[in-house]
Amino acid sequence: MVWWHDFIRIIFITNTLLAFYIVFHRRRSVSTTWAWLIILLIFPVVGITLYAFFGRGISQENIFSINKQHHIGLRNVQKSIAKAPKKVSPSDTSKLGEIAIYFFNQNNESPLTKNNNVELYTEGETFFHDLLKDMVRAKETINVEFYTFYSDNIGNRVLQLLIKKAKQGVKVRVIYDAWGSMGATKAWFDQLRKAGGEVLPFITSRNMITRYRINYHLHRKIVVIDGRISWTGGFNIGDQYLGRKKKFGHWRDSQVCIVGSASLLLQERFVMDWNASIKCPEQLIRFNSALFPNLDEKKIHRGDVATQIVSDGPDRYIPYMRNGMMRLMQLARKRLWIQTPYLIPDDAVFATWQTIAMSGVDVRIMIPCKPDHPFIYRATQWYANELTRCGVKIYIYEDGFLHAKTTIIDDSFSTVGSMNQDYRSYDLNFEDNAIFYDKKFTKKMTEVFEADMKKSHLLTREEIKKQGRILRTLQSFSRMLSPIL
Repeated sequence: MVWWHDFIRIIFITNTLLAFYIVFHRRRSVSTTWAWLIILLIFPVVGITLYAFFGRGISQENIFSINKQHHIGLRNVQKSIAKAPKKVSPSDTSKLGEIAIYFFNQNNESPLTKNNNVELYTEGETFFHDLLKDMVRAKETINVEFYTFYSDNIGNRVLQLLIKKAKQGVKVRVIYDAWGSMGATKAWFDQLRKAGGEVLPFITSRNMITRYRINYHLHRKIVVIDGRISWTGGFNIGDQYLGRKKKFGHWRDSQVCIVGSASLLLQERFVMDWNASIKCPEQLIRFNSALFPNLDEKKIHRGDVATQIVSDGPDRYIPYMRNGMMRLMQLARKRLWIQTPYLIPDDAVFATWQTIAMSGVDVRIMIPCKPDHPFIYRATQWYANELTRCGVKIYIYEDGFLHAKTTIIDDSFSTVGSMNQDYRSYDLNFEDNAIFYDKKFTKKMTEVFEADMKKSHLLTREEIKKQGRILRTLQSFSRMLSPIL
């Protein structure tokens, strides 16, 4: 049996050396490093397998492909924005707002657009109805980018309309994330290709190896039509977003339709993602007037909502979007209200919320009552309990599944986008948010939040005390692994 002991010893030493190499060969946060060390050292074989799916980084080739797109066409977009009339009122951008505007403009290359009409959508029926209506009216281009496509009823309606528009001569392009869109096959997308449309999987998940990697995925939800009308938020393409899946029931989300100059920035984001994902030079998008039209008053109706579009991903060394959202939240003087389906903040964000609440600001965070992913939901519960003890009011939404990703700061600023309040959105996925510096729109967001509170219950310390020992143990274990969830 000596050989068996030697074999175990060799496996242990090899696993230990491999674990340290895997974890330390690339830059990570301290909490993420320790989480992976625990997994890799305690579970020698299983840990390596988990790392293959959860922990591997983006290849240097992919990082270069994505990064090199960051500066393409920004000047063209800024020129178009500069030509557009500026109807912004003094109340739209206070001195505090200018701090956030400066941060995102300097670090995220996101200029402030000041002539946008913005509509908020919270129900799938109205969202898909109006989205399809806008697609029907498209004359030149339809660019679509989603994390999830399902080949179900609404998915087929969207696809068939895109096929119809492609046959009419409209330039139709679709980017999808292969991991998030496992509910749609290549053959399903090929229907659009055969009709003249173009379809690409996002660069980080376009082959069999990277497709099944759980991290580093395209989580953005963007539609841009004729460079004038754009959509972004939390909805994906599928029947469950219409509340037709029994597991979730009613689906509560948030999406915005923007008509105005901010659409040019979402168009630019799509073009950069497309050009990073192409497989041959012929697919390269070059900037032209069809994609980036001159938005004059004769062609488009405008509102006056001051808007920034911010986006980020793991291809960038510093998490500018997460840092910028923290800076924006720190501007709160009266109110900070957040909706998120996943509440797994890193230490910096947690401390920010804690400090803001202890400063007398009304901090409220709304989360769903049911799990999308049970293990992850236990971590959400742990943070909800801790934040309650810190004076943050946690509301648990009970009318179905809450998937909205929104933020309200005082009476002046609000955000809608794809970014959750978790490690994955902060560091691992490609996200986008729309930030609105507008009192009227923020008032609308506040009214929606207040309506949702009537369908929620406030988490209390008494409720936390009633949680069983097994549940608390699961919560603590999930929280320990939260940096890699």
